[in-house]
Amino acid sequence: MQLNDSAIRNAEPGKKTRERTDGNGFDPSPAGAQRGASNASSAWMRTCLAGAAVFLWLAATAWFRPLTAPDEGRYVGVAFEMLRSGNWLVPRLDGLPFFHKPPLFYWMSATAMALLGPSEWSARLPSILGATLTAMGLLLFLRRWAGARIAWLSVVVLLTMPYFYVAAQFANLDMLVASCIAATVLSAVHATLSREQGAAWRGALAGAFLFAALGILAKGLIGLVLPGLIFLAWCAGTRRFGSAWLLAWLPGWGLFLAVAAPWLVAMQLRYPAFFDYFVVTQHFRRFAASGFNNEHAFWFYLPVIAGLTLPWFGWLAFAGWRRRQAWTGRVPGPRLSDVDWLMVIWCVAIVVFFSLPRSKLIGYVLPALPPLAYLTARVVTAVVARTGRAPAALRWTAGSAALICVSAIVLVGLLGVPPGARLRLPAGETIGPDDQVVMLDTYFYEIPFYWKLRRPVMVSGDWSPASMAESDDWRNELFDAGQFDPAQGRKLLISSNALPATLCVPRVTWLVGPSNSQLAHPWLAGVRLIAYNQQAAVWRFAGSPAPGAKCLEAPGAGSSKAAASS
Repeated sequence: MQLNDSAIRNAEPGKKTRERTDGNGFDPSPAGAQRGASNASSAWMRTCLAGAAVFLWLAATAWFRPLTAPDEGRYVGVAFEMLRSGNWLVPRLDGLPFFHKPPLFYWMSATAMALLGPSEWSARLPSILGATLTAMGLLLFLRRWAGARIAWLSVVVLLTMPYFYVAAQFANLDMLVASCIAATVLSAVHATLSREQGAAWRGALAGAFLFAALGILAKGLIGLVLPGLIFLAWCAGTRRFGSAWLLAWLPGWGLFLAVAAPWLVAMQLRYPAFFDYFVVTQHFRRFAASGFNNEHAFWFYLPVIAGLTLPWFGWLAFAGWRRRQAWTGRVPGPRLSDVDWLMVIWCVAIVVFFSLPRSKLIGYVLPALPPLAYLTARVVTAVVARTGRAPAALRWTAGSAALICVSAIVLVGLLGVPPGARLRLPAGETIGPDDQVVMLDTYFYEIPFYWKLRRPVMVSGDWSPASMAESDDWRNELFDAGQFDPAQGRKLLISSNALPATLCVPRVTWLVGPSNSQLAHPWLAGVRLIAYNQQAAVWRFAGSPAPGAKCLEAPGAGSSKAAASS
């Protein structure tokens, strides 16, 4: 991503030309109409080319690294299960109903894998598309209401923020819901400003309700709550109290319900406990309660944002110094425009909202990056306005930021490879259609995807309620999912005491577990080891023609000789 002086000095829309106009910038002559149509066509072509360039920039490095644990393995695993089973209505984790999150990501990822084949790149396509939508939405909005110069620069800043770039290539729900939130906010504000100028506004407002509905299907209630909060705060901050009533637009709510409600209603009708689990537990209890993973202090996101948006954050630090000078009276402070107010409120609202709960993940504040990119670009344009040209520091920042983005992806690929992604079956070893797979005291989310398993695996462990109360990990996810389908849960979630009955059958069993599993299961010493790394291992158990726990104690059980005869 490069900048040049002509791009920085690109004229803002709405400037008067020397052509004869009707006072509103419109030339009523045939020649003027022809020029207008030509300009519109040219602008549309530039927008399409920009969209293609954004997509290629984000997608170019999304293919080479394996899935990262646990999020990518989990969500891609659910999408792969949807594709494999043909059940596109109920998201399933290891064959069990999984209602931690709504289904939009799974639908998009499964569709991409169905069209392009199961791969890391196709599985990550929803996040890439979401990031592209965010960048292009920001470009179109700012080009209309803030000028082409700051619009293009804001997009360059956003696309070269390492925070945004890496998240755009991460197969989880954060970028998708961030794009829905951004599109909702931008559409609602665009509708408001267009309505004030007497231009068409209903289509944009309908788009806001549509994207809010998609936000609900992407990650839940925040897809509606956060955009609504930002819009209302902006209306109050800019004294547009009457515009707040746009949120009560009945056609918009009809569209919203038509898109968001069917899946929610269908799940509630099929699973009576769905509402309490999906809405009450996964939204309100996780937001308000403690005891969940990833607990951090209130200020956690401040260093995260500062560090992961370098080197662009340096320009914001400069803006802070300038503002301090304004407070001391040395430098006059700039007057905030309506767009400025929007971006400040948007950024602050997101960071404060997600700082309130104790459980915090880095991806939660991704919706704050588009306004942060604009505010950075605002500082840059102020410098350009004083110097009259794009300073060398700007070019250096953009170039180094792009280099950091690509380096960050490489670093994640080197350090973030989960054990299951490295645990590939050697040549000549294949899982037969009648073989069963059992995971011992762990669940590797990514293995069903990489092994292209035809059916769910069994997971051995401690499934007692007391054990569930002490953890917030894969155990809870599988245990909770099993409560929605108890019969299937009993088949797949087995206790360690049930292992002999599961293994001592005339069927080959592939055992997957931590590399030190022999400490908990000494009988594995007599089972054929197939693959191994420092964290995980695979064994092939040949089975037994007669049931009984003693098959695990037989010398050479599951050995190469026994396996060859099975």
